[in-house]
Amino acid sequence: MKKVIPFLALALIVVACNNSKEKENPNNSNEEMNSTENPLLSESTLPYGAPDFSKIKDENFQPAMIEGIAQQKKAVEAIANSEEEPTFNNTVLALEKSGELLNRSSQIFYSLAGSNTNETLQAVEEEMAPKFAAQRDMIYLNEKLFQRFKTLYEKKETLNLDAESLKLLEEYYEDFEIAGANLSADDKEKLKEYNSKIATLTTKFGKTLLDANNTGAVTFTNKEDLAGVDEDFLKSKESKDGKGWTIPLQNTTQQPLLQSMDNRASREKLFKAAWHRADQGANDTREIIKELVEVRAQKAQLLGFKNYAEWSLQKTMAKTPENVNKFFSGLIPAATAKAQAESDEIQKMIKSKGENFTLEPWDWNYYAEMVRKEKYDLDENQIKPYFELNNVLEKGVFYAANKLYGITYKERTDIPVYQEDVKVYELFEENGDALGLFYTDYFARPSKSGGAWMDNFVTQSKLYNKKPVIYNVLNIPKPAGNEPVLLTYDEVSTMFHEFGHALHGFFANQQYPSLSGTAVSRDFVEFPSQFNENWALYPDVLKNYALHYKTGEQIPQALIDKIKNSATFNQGYSLTENLAASNLDIQWHTISADKKIEDVNAFEKDALNRTKLDAVHAVPPRYRSTYFSHIFAGGYGAGYYSYLWTEMLHHDAYNWFETHGGLTRENGQRFRDMILSRGNTLELEKMYKDWRGSDPKIEPMLKARGLK
Repeated sequence: MKKVIPFLALALIVVACNNSKEKENPNNSNEEMNSTENPLLSESTLPYGAPDFSKIKDENFQPAMIEGIAQQKKAVEAIANSEEEPTFNNTVLALEKSGELLNRSSQIFYSLAGSNTNETLQAVEEEMAPKFAAQRDMIYLNEKLFQRFKTLYEKKETLNLDAESLKLLEEYYEDFEIAGANLSADDKEKLKEYNSKIATLTTKFGKTLLDANNTGAVTFTNKEDLAGVDEDFLKSKESKDGKGWTIPLQNTTQQPLLQSMDNRASREKLFKAAWHRADQGANDTREIIKELVEVRAQKAQLLGFKNYAEWSLQKTMAKTPENVNKFFSGLIPAATAKAQAESDEIQKMIKSKGENFTLEPWDWNYYAEMVRKEKYDLDENQIKPYFELNNVLEKGVFYAANKLYGITYKERTDIPVYQEDVKVYELFEENGDALGLFYTDYFARPSKSGGAWMDNFVTQSKLYNKKPVIYNVLNIPKPAGNEPVLLTYDEVSTMFHEFGHALHGFFANQQYPSLSGTAVSRDFVEFPSQFNENWALYPDVLKNYALHYKTGEQIPQALIDKIKNSATFNQGYSLTENLAASNLDIQWHTISADKKIEDVNAFEKDALNRTKLDAVHAVPPRYRSTYFSHIFAGGYGAGYYSYLWTEMLHHDAYNWFETHGGLTRENGQRFRDMILSRGNTLELEKMYKDWRGSDPKIEPMLKARGLK
């Protein structure tokens, strides 16, 4: 996932706004800043301007960000109130350059708020959310500023701008219109109230869900209840008093451990803990959801749209919720039919084991693994010894990047990190030129949000002569002691996925940070990452990193064949659970402002029923509404469909590679030059078509899923 964080007042994402009555005094804040010697106030002297975590303290963030807000506000007022005729330099470029301190300090803050939070950071996040929202409104609802941009936009063809500068002007102007710049003064005030509520509610949802995930962990005191679970894994989860084992919850509905748990009652207990983690007790998110979707709908209506999705999708490839639903309708029948066939096959396996119960969601992965073993002679435990974490990263992820793009790496142990498990690598171009810094933060911990994501500490831009500093975050269970970190294939795929996002950021080649790298629409940003997953099973790459952690033996071809033969296994389930979550997202965000949701669970059930995504009883949505952080905390509201949309793109793109020689430097360079390095400087449909030679086709996706 590309993490969408609400910190850049100039970012191409819409965040909510503030009605706080607190007033900041820039002069006082400057005095306070100087006296405390806050390291965030000035650029880091470390290589690439990387954050100096040896100096940064939790208490530095809020004053630095408040000072950044004050500085940007002063700059924006100067632009808006200027008596000079608007020009690109004194208006567009001046706004682009106005938030340097705010952007720098916020990027670092939100990286820690997601990956290594604590009570102090959570309190700062909650307090700052509406302030950041207000900052965006201060810009995009500023009538004088908007008129200066409008003047330039209406004569843009006569300004003799280069292509990227013209694109920057167009993006800003569209953002002004989308944000509500054309509203009346009274409606702008109402919009600010809505934005403030949205900012507060999304932050509250994220914090509540983190607490729900942590408190929802399941403790087993009888080892027989955990029969079938890997002994090394159990060692890492044993309580300090040695009287039990605590299993943390993953962000998704299904829990990885269900695949190996022999005890059916234990499977049900773990599944239901995940299912109900956020719909009961102190960490119930349902009231937050009801209020959030209501305010989002009211905001959309105020802006002249029927629903939030219609407003939110304006700058995407899909354009409208109708197009998203049309896309779904072409997938749902085939997905649910295949899922039903898989369900029938699993039910037969249950019967063959002398059992007579009906397949339930907590049984699926356990018996599906038996089917896979029988059908393909493939056991997940057969392949894990070949997927040792460091080998996967350095001899797999980095190796594929070298073959495609020529980049090399070396580990840097002299760069301070924010947590002991974080590692830093320096990446280089084929000719040895520096490319940037790459941080890996792979292990799960209570202070980290669920899921996996990429983002920047430092964003590439020629304007500031900046090279990228990028991090990847995963949630892999950390083994006890010095045990090797052996990955599931899903975790391997996730590592390739997130590094695909990183490549999109590293290869950015833009003048302006607002257009740099991953600053593209949600239904394009997941394309480079999903595309990069294809190299995980590419023969030359797989044989290079899939080495037995004890013997160093290369993964045997027979095992590779089994992995590939089983590639379409369980794809009906996988696609249906994804479609169910994507559908829930769109259903929540096509609610009209006059519709009041009384019962979150009832709405969810009805939404799945109306689209026939509940047709297969044992296939739940990948995320229930109550723990769907992508859409209620992570910036993907009305946008979760983008994972499937970009899946269409990435399979179509890989099909091009397959027909043009596969993993070659020439192919990689062409993809880098025409896709990965372009940021948001071109219309995305045109960018893809120019590279591909045609519009994307859905057939390669259906084939890869085993649906054709």
